[in-house]
Order: sequence, then C-alpha cells, then structure tokens
Amino acid sequence: MQISVEYDLWEYLSKSQKHVVMYGMGNGADKILRVCESRGIEIADFFASDGFVRGHHFHGKPVLSWSAIKEKYGAEHVIVLLSFGTSRPEVLENVKRIASEAELYAPDVPVFGEGLFDRAYFLAHREELAQVEELLSDEESVRIFEDVLRYKLTGRIEPLLRATSDEEEVLRTQVRPHEIRVAADFGAYNGDTVRQLLDHGEGKIERIYAFEPDRRNFQKLLSYAKEEKRADVLPVEAGAWNEDITLCFDASGNRNASFESSRSSTLADRPAKLREISARRPDSILQGVHVDYMKYDVEGAEKEALEGSEGIIRASSPRLLVSLYHRNEDLFALPLLIKARYPQYKRFYLRRFGGVPAWDINLYCDKA
Repeated sequence: MQISVEYDLWEYLSKSQKHVVMYGMGNGADKILRVCESRGIEIADFFASDGFVRGHHFHGKPVLSWSAIKEKYGAEHVIVLLSFGTSRPEVLENVKRIASEAELYAPDVPVFGEGLFDRAYFLAHREELAQVEELLSDEESVRIFEDVLRYKLTGRIEPLLRATSDEEEVLRTQVRPHEIRVAADFGAYNGDTVRQLLDHGEGKIERIYAFEPDRRNFQKLLSYAKEEKRADVLPVEAGAWNEDITLCFDASGNRNASFESSRSSTLADRPAKLREISARRPDSILQGVHVDYMKYDVEGAEKEALEGSEGIIRASSPRLLVSLYHRNEDLFALPLLIKARYPQYKRFYLRRFGGVPAWDINLYCDKA
C-alpha cells in the first residue's frame, strides 16, 4: 500500500499559526467543531457562500462572506475547513475557486459512529486496510482506495476529486441491470435507485423488493411503486437488520436519518425525531426467493443487514453493492466480513461517485 503518513490534518491544524475559518454550517460543521475543540484548534470565524449571508449567527459568531474573511485576515493567512457535503458542479467550482486563493481542507468525520480516521487510526488498522487492497480486482479500485485514504488523512480535496468513477459505466459493468430478474434494494429512499435499475434493465427485471424505514420517504416510494409498470416494485416499510425487531429510528432527515444506535454523540445536543419502526431480516422477507442483485445503503447498518441476509446470499450468490462510507471501519470491516462469511465472492471492485467529502463509496462483489 503506497501510503506514507507523517502527520494528519488535525495534527497539522494544531500546529498552524494561520486563522482557521469554517465554510458552512449545520450538522457537519458541528461535528468538525467538536473535534477542533477537543484538539485545541480555535475556529476564528464562520462564512457562507455569497447569497446565503443574511445577518445570522452560528455558535455565537456572525456568519460572514468569503470576501469579508479575506478583507479581515487576508486569504494567505487563513485555513478554510469545508464543513458541508456536495456533488453539485457549480458548488464544487466555488469550492475550487476558494481553494485557489487559500489553504482549504474538507475534514473527514464519520456520518455515523464515533472516532476519527486519523493517523493513529490508520496505523492501528493498516494491516486490515492492506488486506482489503489485496482483495481488489482492478487498478481503478486500488487507485480509488488509496486516494480515499490520502484524503481521509490529509483533508485535501485533490485526491478525493481524482477518486471518481463514471456512473453510467459502473451501471453497465458492475451492476449489469440487463442480467437482473429479481433485485432487493435496502435503503430505497423514494425509489430513485429502483427507477435507475429499471431505466437500464432493458425490460428484463421482473421484481424489486424495496426496503425503506423512513415514513416520509416510504410514502413517496409507495406512490412511485403504484405508478411503475415496467416491473413489480414491492415496497417494504422496514429497515434491514440481523433480526426481526422493533427499533427506534431517528427521522431527523437527510444523512442523519438512521437507527438511534447509529446516532453520533457529537449531535447529542441536536433534537432527534425518534419513532419506533420495524427492522427485518432480509432472509425473513425474501425466504425462498432467488435474488440476482442486492444493494445495501442503509445508513450505518450495513453490517447487520449483511448478517441478516445470510440465507439469501448463500442460496443465490447475488451481485452485491455495499456502501462503505457511513462508519470509519466500513472501508475495511465490511469487505473483510464479506470475504470471510461468503467465500463464494471472488471479485471485489471499489467505485466512488463525485463530490466531497468521501461519500458514495461503493463495493461491488461478484462470484465470478
């Protein structure tokens, strides 16, 4: 593994004499701010994109514009911490413009779970990461894997922007919808990924089981399923888990929607919209069904969902898509879990779709 680590982003920030400013607000900013506070890194100011500065405050400080930051400190004297996620081209262009004027980093903080993927964490898990790299079946996977690691350690956006794949090509070569008859989508949201499968399925797909635990998303999914005529879309209002049980679900929205057990302690002071939902083993819903393809994007519950799918996976050996970005350990723990538990899988491909931070990292597993 061609990764050398002298220091990580947090160590660098701790020693820097520049003014550290944060670009953006919200949950991501709160998580980064908590890390900075724990490391003794002072945040001098917050700023927002032009057009979003309306005299409001964040953590007791007025939210400024980038122009005001430059006037106050001088661009050469600041370090910018990007604290929101985006894949929108126009927003990324603005981020690149700011990065051309000042030092800019996009700190990696986990969507769910605790801890940081810092230098100590990398060194503690280097052997497992090396094992995953050995599993990867092509050069693009290795390139993406190493660039993601470089980003996680340094916060630099350049390796992350390099670590991108063409979504159409990934659909064609890894998912191969035209070969699918029956699919299961765990984390179906409003039906967008179901629709994507059917758009590329050449009329071959007959049935898709679509799991979605969030009530609002499920209603949209249900409406879509009723209108879809190309295949039977079977909505399941439940989260995928390793047992049939009722769990508390945080329905706060966007990327914080998850089982309560996944909620980050850095958001403890943010109100949670908790309600009880059904969590189901995929095996209990799909018992006796031959499945060709299964997608797991379940907001930090991928491990439990894979465990709850053991019967289907052993019986059908479906192609798998597993998200590897919700928790720090996902990047190595999930591939190694699949390799150990389901040895029929011989090919492992890593692909990532664009944007910052390191979201939308997908592992594709195939038996041949």
